[in-house]
Amino acid sequence: MASADLDLCYMTATEAIAKFKAKKLSPVELMKAVIARLEAVNPKINAITYDFFDRALKQAKDAEARYRKTDGRPRPLEGISCAIKDFHPVKGEITTLGSRIFENFRPDYTAPTVERLLKAGAIMHCRSTTPEFAHSGVTRSPLWGVTRNPWNLDYSSSGSSGGASALLAAGGTTLADGTDGGGSIRGPASACGLFGYKPPFGRNPLDRDHPLETILVYGPLTRSVADAALMQNVMSGHHSSDICSLRQNVRLPESFPDIKGWKVALSMNYGYLPVSPEVEKNTRAAAEVFRSLGCEVREVDLGWNASALDAWLTHWQGLFAALCHDYLPRWRYEMDPYVVKILEAGKQHDAMRLYRAGLVRAEMYKTLAPILRENQILICPTIPIPALKADHDNHAPEFFINGKPVLGYVGWNMTLHFNLVNQCPVMSVPSGFCPKTGVPTGIQIVSRTYDDLRVFRAASAFEGATKPWAKKRPKM
Repeated sequence: MASADLDLCYMTATEAIAKFKAKKLSPVELMKAVIARLEAVNPKINAITYDFFDRALKQAKDAEARYRKTDGRPRPLEGISCAIKDFHPVKGEITTLGSRIFENFRPDYTAPTVERLLKAGAIMHCRSTTPEFAHSGVTRSPLWGVTRNPWNLDYSSSGSSGGASALLAAGGTTLADGTDGGGSIRGPASACGLFGYKPPFGRNPLDRDHPLETILVYGPLTRSVADAALMQNVMSGHHSSDICSLRQNVRLPESFPDIKGWKVALSMNYGYLPVSPEVEKNTRAAAEVFRSLGCEVREVDLGWNASALDAWLTHWQGLFAALCHDYLPRWRYEMDPYVVKILEAGKQHDAMRLYRAGLVRAEMYKTLAPILRENQILICPTIPIPALKADHDNHAPEFFINGKPVLGYVGWNMTLHFNLVNQCPVMSVPSGFCPKTGVPTGIQIVSRTYDDLRVFRAASAFEGATKPWAKKRPKM
């Protein structure tokens, strides 16, 4: 691919829309470049389930016509490619959830956030891969196989929005959406050097398949903070089908003031988790960036412990079992064996154990709240290792970080904690690379409950100081 076309593939949506409006770029030209790139890289990364290229080109032509009209009133995302996760319902389109059970399933409705993206002019040119029922921190499913990291194909693009992150990092889409129930937006963002936003609970409406679900959110994955704001402004807001969606909304601006004078708390390990030397080094370097921006940075002890992991597993396993355990008699031997294990565990939980998990969530917030009251933001690693291997085994009883064993499934996870205190907005931003593998690392930026603006302001300042996508792209 010519370098000029490749530049188009890595153009942000914000930049593309400005060029569309100035008639310096056509949505058709951009879509052709993105499709060509996707066709070239997908055999290596395996990040899509279905494509809609012919329809996407037609929609791009329609978008071009809107931009040509002086009174065409282009919509906020007019003509921009957006990969939609194959876990999110899209009316009339096959939505597999990464499972043989749903191999030919066509839902009769569209998830509210997806509907908003499409109504805003985004073009769904493909569906991105996910592990079966979005259960895993690596993207691998019985139906679609293994999705790989564009920075190093031996590694995973994380999960469960791993197809989305791989496509963005490889230049195969301009925008992508994700869901985050234990880090499924932020983990992929970290592993692929992207910006992934977990909005606070209720900010973005949920789909009707997860009513009242307090740990799960829909959100954006992008290559810039401005693009995340662009998507979030479209996705957020009250929806009549979700009783938990907030009527009060937050409008994110195109640019933000500096953060000079801010107080920044740093937690390297929450008080109990091992963190690899590469991630610690890059996280401390990120802290120095905040200091260079005029912030006061101090290390804090959250005092959390492995009860957080138990609380999250209790909730997650129970959620899965409630939704999917009826499939076991027919599909047990055609499902991911680890999904079967989750369902079997979830069937054993009772209301008392679930309530006690809620008590753990409350205890976690007791120590977090004073820190977020005394500091504008908290920063911490997104995941404690640069990335998992593409063939990582969730069944492994032990997984080692710095020689310390942790649970092979999610014992290494540093994102699920903020799904337990899900009212806090969190964005993962790129913090550097692992020198041995070339895989990116990330940090999480956390703020007080429902203060989206504060997270975006800090992320924008950090991005302005580091400019990650101006320096390096995957060599594919």
